[in-house]
This record gives sequence, C-alpha cells and structure tokens, in this order.
Amino acid sequence: MFGSSSSAPFKMRVTNTPSSDLVLTNLAYCSPSDLRNFAVPGHKNLYLATVADSFIDAVLLAKQLRKRFSNQVMTVGQKVLFEYHGNNYSFTVSQATVEGQQKSNSLERGMISDDTYIIVNQREGATSNIFKQKEFNLQSLGIGGLSAEFADIFRRAFASRVFPPHVTSKLGIKHVKGMLLYGPPGTGKTLMARQIGKILNGKEPKIVNGPEVLSKFVGETEKNVRDLFADAEQDQRTRGDESDLHVIIFDEIDAICKSRGSTRDGTGVHDSIVNQLLTKIDGVESLNNVLLIGMTNRKDMLDEALLRPGRLEVQVEISLPDENGRLQILQIHTNKMKENSFLAPDVNLQELAARTKNYSGAELEGVVKSAVSYALNRQLSLDDLTKQVEEENIKVTMEDFLNALQEVIPAFGASTDDLERCRLHGMVECGDRHKHIYQRAMLLVEQVKVSKGSPLVTCLLEGSRGSGKTALAATVGIDSDFPYVKIVSAETMIGLHESTKCAQIIKVFEDAYRSPLSVIVLDDIERLLEYVAIGPRFSNLISQTLLVLLKRLPPKGKKLMVVGTTSELGFLDSIGFCDTFSVTYHVPTLNTKDAKKVLEQLSVFSEDDIDSAAEALNDMPIRKLYMLIEMAAQGEQGGSAEAIYSGKEKINISHFYDCLQDVVRL
Repeated sequence: MFGSSSSAPFKMRVTNTPSSDLVLTNLAYCSPSDLRNFAVPGHKNLYLATVADSFIDAVLLAKQLRKRFSNQVMTVGQKVLFEYHGNNYSFTVSQATVEGQQKSNSLERGMISDDTYIIVNQREGATSNIFKQKEFNLQSLGIGGLSAEFADIFRRAFASRVFPPHVTSKLGIKHVKGMLLYGPPGTGKTLMARQIGKILNGKEPKIVNGPEVLSKFVGETEKNVRDLFADAEQDQRTRGDESDLHVIIFDEIDAICKSRGSTRDGTGVHDSIVNQLLTKIDGVESLNNVLLIGMTNRKDMLDEALLRPGRLEVQVEISLPDENGRLQILQIHTNKMKENSFLAPDVNLQELAARTKNYSGAELEGVVKSAVSYALNRQLSLDDLTKQVEEENIKVTMEDFLNALQEVIPAFGASTDDLERCRLHGMVECGDRHKHIYQRAMLLVEQVKVSKGSPLVTCLLEGSRGSGKTALAATVGIDSDFPYVKIVSAETMIGLHESTKCAQIIKVFEDAYRSPLSVIVLDDIERLLEYVAIGPRFSNLISQTLLVLLKRLPPKGKKLMVVGTTSELGFLDSIGFCDTFSVTYHVPTLNTKDAKKVLEQLSVFSEDDIDSAAEALNDMPIRKLYMLIEMAAQGEQGGSAEAIYSGKEKINISHFYDCLQDVVRL
C-alpha cells in the first residue's frame, strides 16, 4: 500500500520485478505509469511515497501453505515455520480428525489436504510505544546516582506495560497502578517523578502538590480527587485496553494521605481523601490505565492501606547518593560550564565527590551554585558595577569549590560545630589513662568500619562531672571521619514534653540509618532521662525508647556506633541501662602526674611553682582545672590574663591557692 503526501492516498499494484531473486525481499517496486501520482510539487525528478502496514491475503496464504505441505504427516501441537513473500510465518496444528466423522477422539497425527481448515491470525507486535525513545540516558535527563533505583522502578512498574495487552491478559496479571518514592529531602524524588512523566508516551502528566487538593468547602476536596481521574475513566470507557497511560504525580503525598484516625481536625477530611483515593486506584471500577506516583519524606505517616499491593505497591527509597552517584551529579551540574570553558583545569570532580559525604543531590547543586558565585564575584567591582565583564576571564576553580563546601553544610552530615563546642579547650594530653580510653574507643570505630558482624557497637563513658567524658566522646566522633555524627543532649530539649523528646531522639537514629557509617553521642544520659536523685524519678517513656534504639540493629549495609556519657552509673545500672552498652570505660579525674602534664602544656606557672600547683590539683576533674587556671590568670587586681597567656608573666602561686579555695567544695 503506497500513499502520497495528499489527503487521498493512491493505491497501486506492483506489476513486475526487475529480477526473480528480488521477489521475496522488503523492497517495493513502482510501475512507471504510477510515478506521476507521487511527484513532489516544484521538483522535476523527485517522487515521494509512504509505505503503510502491509496486509496479507489470507486465502492466498492458505493456498500456499497447502501447496507447500501437501500430504505431509503432522502431529497435534506441532509448530512449523515457513516463508512467504519475504516474511516469516508460523502455524500450529491444533486438531486432527477422520474425514466424515464429526468427533475423532485421541488422534495425534494427520496429513494436510485440500480440505484442511486453516485460520490466519495477525499477531500483535512484541513491543509497545509506551516510551518516547528507545533507550534512556539518565544523565541526559538530569538524573545522577539513581541508576539502580531507576532499574528497579522500570522492572516493577513498566516492564509489563512494554508488552501488548494480550500478553498481560494471558499471564493473568494487572499493571502496577502506583509507586511511592520516599527518602530524605533533596535526593531527587521530585526530579525522577517528573522525568518519568516526560519519557512516557501517554497523556501529559498531572502534577499535584498535596495541599492543593484540600478545600474549605464540604465535599470539594473529594471532588478534586475524583477530577484527577476523570480523563482516565473517560479514556478507558471509550478505548478500553488501547487507552493511553495517564500519569498523576502527587508531591508531598503525606500532607493529604495521613493514617486514618491520626488527625484531630474534627472534619474527617483527611480520612475521606484516603478513602476516595483508595476507591479510584483499586475500587470496584478500578482503572488499568493510570499510574499514580507519590513522593514523601515521611513514609511512616502514610495510611497502611495505601501501601499494599494493587495501590502504591512499588516503594523505592531514594537515599543519599554514594561516591559514584555524587560524581555523576557533579558532572551533570558542571557539564555546561565545562563545554563553554568556564571550568578551570584544576577542578577535580572525583576529589569533590569523595569530600562530599552525605550530601544530597540538591545540596551538591547548591555547592556548584556557591562555587560559581565566588568565580563571578571575582569579576565584579563594587566601586563600578557598570564595568564590562570579560566572559573568557570567568573561571570556576577548585578553590571556589572548597570554599563552597564550607558554605553549604549537609543536613545529614557531621554536626562539627556542636561537637567542637563540647571541647572548647581542644584535647590536651593528660596522662596514659585518658590516652588508653581514647585508643580503645578508636579501635571500636575501626571495628564498626571493617567488621561484618558488628553493625552496631555501643560504648559508655562514665566518671565524675567535668572529667572530660563529653569532650572525649566528641573527639571520637570527629576523629572517626564518619559522614554522619550527631550529639543528642538535654540542652537542646529544654521545655519539651517527653513524647516530643522521644520523637527527636528517634529522628536522630532514623537519620543515622540513612548513612553508611554513623556516630551518635548520647550526652549526659541521666539528664535525657530527666533523672532526679530525690525519689528517685525518671522518664520511663524516654528510658524505654533509648533501650529499644540501643538494641535495634541498623538496616542492611548501614553501620552505627553509639557513645554515651554519664555521671550516675549507679542509677543507670539500677534500671538495667548499663547492660545495653557493649563496653563501659571509667574516665578518671586527674592525679598529680596528669595535672602536671596539663600545666606544662599551658605554661602558665614558673618552674618553681608547677610541682606545688600540680600537687594541689590532685583528684581534680579537668573542667575544674581549666576554670581554676582561668580565674587565677586574671591576677589579684585583674587585667593580667593577656600577659600570662602570652608568656610574659606567670600566675602567682599564692593567688592560685586563694582561687583554689573558691573552687573546691569543702
């Protein structure tokens, strides 16, 4: 069948073939008398014809089959291949009967004759046109570090849609109607959902932000949900299995699909939304031409009925990218500046990917933007903003990226500032006992890194108040170089209800489970438990929460170290808390030898007085030592601190003893 570019196509028949060996090829030959019907206006010797799908005459095909296989014995169920006009065909023997009998039981073979009944069916293609392109390059779509997740989504949600409807009908399965993308903010959930919508060959995706569905009018919210599915319902009624795919993208789906009964707004609107959505996805008149994509940071808030098979059954965690994923994301965001020669040769993206542990995709984009701002700022002068800028001078250097890393801090990274506040005086050498504890703690860090049988290691540091437990725990966290290090202390939870405190503690642990290696410091556990010596009284809710979290193993592939500190070992032991920690180390107060080492490093006493001062500081917690030295360094009249710390003067030993009387409680 040939057609010209006009609205009424011309039909023509091939009258002859140049040679007999070309008869069974895919080439088409046009009679010279028909050429004028396909002339292109304005061109003398140019002819254009479009070839449509060819149709086979079933009668001629059946005759050819009888002729070729006449008098050949065939077995029931046998499949035979043969070629006809350049195309391959297959037929299957379905039944053999005795001539003249209506029923012939248990016949297994027979011969093809002129009376053999032949049915010709046109087979549908093995593939569908669900996608706009034959292959996917995720980087060209702006998606980096999510290859494994995308492959999982394709297998679960789209593999069945690639095949024609009759294949899935024979398999007895239904298409996946919904998927849920969940994970930390900024990891690419919305980006992936939008790009999935773009590469599909169906209707234009409907993108809905969760709160947009809500309405102040009674019943209007449910109507908004029904309207989202109206086009798909109409399409399925009119076209059936040939209906286009309708994609509905719900961003922040947790805003409207909270667990039923969890909200106390008095209207029940949120419960009605969930019910309406469940009915549309998988109700009595369920649709098979809809794909609902939901995105959330809080999967735990969603109604359980939404997550069962038949609804949002494909649940893919979009987690923080690994080093290779971060490299892909950086390449995507720096590709244009590299093409236009704005990227300096010294920029090492591989090194940046290694440095940006626990950065999300959005945070990596922020790093690139910040680096570019440094490069652009170098070309500007605040004295004359109208001065013309030379484009060729704009270069984004490695130094710009390193400055940007100091500016853009990952939400799931190490809270270095909080940890540094816990050791304002740094870590000074204060004896072999403290050094031994630090070395043992770092061995536990190494154990967490390399051991396959210890995904969770817990360590308790106990000792007198001010003995340096928190500073030691913070140092272990910083020196571990783990991508996620957080400190949980009572000072960040002042005035909060115990249930809110539990929620915050659980969130820290949940965030840690998203990182491959994590350290959590539980500072002053007795304060977290709201312990009061009189009574005694403590929060059983927080206690039970911590006991469960300290025993719960992280997800597969994640490793966690928890370091706790306490000054009330007896209390923790009485409620069974100490047994939950793998090891317990006693952090001692300073003896005379330890105190002398610290004073030598501070260099604030004369050589004649240092031994006497160290003797007086025996059994002193290190925090009190620093407080005492700072008090004595002010001098009797004040104003001596700068001279003493610069080395020009030394602390007067008699004034030191006076200050000691103020600090030590008799």
